Amino acid sequence: HVQLVESGGGSVQAGGSLRLSCTHSGYTSSRHCMGWFRQAPGKARERVATMFTGDGTTYYADSVKGRFAISRDNAKNTLYLQMNSLKPEDTAVYSCAAAPWASCSSSPHDPRDYIHWGQGTQVTVS
Repeated sequence: HVQLVESGGGSVQAGGSLRLSCTHSGYTSSRHCMGWFRQAPGKARERVATMFTGDGTTYYADSVKGRFAISRDNAKNTLYLQMNSLKPEDTAVYSCAAAPWASCSSSPHDPRDYIHWGQGTQVTVS
């Protein structure tokens, strides 16, 4: 049974930083995809950052490139999203997700390939 639990959201002023954490359990494969996605009110869910866990390759949406960083601590079963230079347009509910290798091996970008999701954490930038 796969579980993903996010933490670390909150309210911050523009230019500030936050670090989101996603503690995960139940994934037995060392090779799969994990990612952070966000959804603002009235907008579709969008990819923020994704990772191939097998080799650690990371990918970022253009809107966050250079400001956000996805990383993981395998010993703690935790995925992180460090967010710097936050902007009001980054305001959204952020969710971490995991996809099996069979679904995401060709591309880790499509949220429809992710079958395990956390509950989400609100990030508000003013």
